[in-house]
Amino acid sequence: MIEVTRLDGTKYWINPHQIEAIEAKPDVTLSMLSGKYIVVKDSPQEIISRIIEYRRQIGSFKNED
Repeated sequence: MIEVTRLDGTKYWINPHQIEAIEAKPDVTLSMLSGKYIVVKDSPQEIISRIIEYRRQIGSFKNED
C-alpha cells in the first residue's frame, strides 16, 4: 500500500496495483480499476516514486535490477 493525501489533508492508503491512470486536471486524480476516482494533493511524480519504492520493497523489480 502507498500513502496519499486527500485534499482535506486526510491520509489514505491505496493499493498501487489498482491505479489505472494518474491525471492532473488541475487536481491530481487517480482513476482506479474499480471505476472509483480519488483526488489527492500529491504530485504525479510523488505518487510514481512511492509506487517504485513499494515495488522494490515487495520484490517486483528483482528481474529489472
